[in-house]
Amino acid sequence: MDGQRHGTEGGLALPGGGRRRWSIGDPTARLLTVGAALLCAVVALGVGLTASGGGRVGAVLPLVVLAGLAVGVLALTRFAAYVLLMLAVRSCVDLFKLSGPTAGRADGAAATRAMDPSTILAVLFLLAAGLWLAAQLRQRGRLRGSPLGVAMLMVGATCLVSAAGAAQPVPSALEALRIGTVVVMFVVLEQLMPDLPAVRRVLLAAYASLALAVGYTAVLSLLGHPPAEIKGDFTRISGPFSQSTTFGRYLMFMVIFGFGIHRYLSRRLRLGLGVLLAASLLFLLLTNTRSAILGAGLGLLVVAVLHRSRRMLVALCLVAVAGVALLPSVAHRFGQLADSTAVGGGPTGNTLAWRVGYWSEIVSLANRNPVTGIGPNMTKFEADEAKKPHNDFLRAYVETGLAGLLAYLAMMALCLHTGLNALRRAPPGSLGRGIAVGFLGCAVAFVAVSAASNVISNVVTLWYFAAFAAAAGAVARGLPAEPSRAATPRPVTTGWHNR
Repeated sequence: MDGQRHGTEGGLALPGGGRRRWSIGDPTARLLTVGAALLCAVVALGVGLTASGGGRVGAVLPLVVLAGLAVGVLALTRFAAYVLLMLAVRSCVDLFKLSGPTAGRADGAAATRAMDPSTILAVLFLLAAGLWLAAQLRQRGRLRGSPLGVAMLMVGATCLVSAAGAAQPVPSALEALRIGTVVVMFVVLEQLMPDLPAVRRVLLAAYASLALAVGYTAVLSLLGHPPAEIKGDFTRISGPFSQSTTFGRYLMFMVIFGFGIHRYLSRRLRLGLGVLLAASLLFLLLTNTRSAILGAGLGLLVVAVLHRSRRMLVALCLVAVAGVALLPSVAHRFGQLADSTAVGGGPTGNTLAWRVGYWSEIVSLANRNPVTGIGPNMTKFEADEAKKPHNDFLRAYVETGLAGLLAYLAMMALCLHTGLNALRRAPPGSLGRGIAVGFLGCAVAFVAVSAASNVISNVVTLWYFAAFAAAAGAVARGLPAEPSRAATPRPVTTGWHNR
């Protein structure tokens, strides 16, 4: 049974009932993964250098085709390694974006967006994952599942149904496709994490993405050209993403989960992750994304309470005070919440007051089709101000109707339930405990930030949330105990050095 399980984790079924047996530790798989990762890094460097000279489209397309072919071969031959590679490099894919920032814009860039590397990779991932899942179902007779997975499938299904009836089916279908990749990623990762070593590989890939994102931002900042965008009176760090808000929410999840697992790692990994988390906190403040900063604070508070760490609570207070004292723009940004004048959806000002007014305007859009909604991503095309709802609960109702809202509420509730179950099942002092604590902090932050932001639109950040959710689900199922090193038989030798 054990050999059968490991033989189907990473490869597609072969004709005649045979299997391609391999693991991530297989030298061929490792070589392919490293080669594809290096190619993606070269592509990113080439795009960054060429984009600064204005030749973005001409540079991106040939390089993306080359990287796409390499990744496609990896997807069809070493699927588990391909998934880990996608998690590791997905944070930098927006460097290749052709359509530019799209949040809050209602324009006719659907065709350009369809040619974005992120969209192409999404299609490739869905195709490869569909084939792999079909092979797993044929071999095993069933797939590993969970109530959270069912709720996420319901969210994806309601998005597809709503997109079919949208007034502008192309942009709506693209949004449903993007959300579908998150759902499929979660389902795939549920199959790929049967034990703790597999969970560790997924988490390592996720934090490799953080190392790439933070490294890219740090290097460009040291060179005097920080990746940033100007919004009103503020310069906001955007990292490798097209928007500072996306970078902020990505860092929010990575920081919360990172502090959850930090104490359960080896000394070397603790040191490396500690450096990443310190840099991530700094860049999170520099994104000036209020919802992400507040969400990170709330999630870290949950982590500190569950870890019973007074030291962490004190550190959080010190970081908050230092951030306000050393970064005046952060204090100024939060100070705008007290402004009496609502800036009508502008980049600065009392955007909270604007949100409340906008919500009352767009809620009536659902009256056209209260059951299945107006279609994913359609609010900005239908509303007078042409902006997204900035409230995922309201967005679920308006764009996917009552069916979509119920599915979304079920997903949020089951995220919290999964975290609590993992917390109950995890042995004290184990990495599983850290995973449970970290994901529960992320889930609380997700629910809170969704009430005033477009979190569901940031699909790249949701890939990592899905990875953390799948890891917590594995802990909640009860991971097999790792064999003790002391119980591992050693070669019998003679001499004075036997112990």
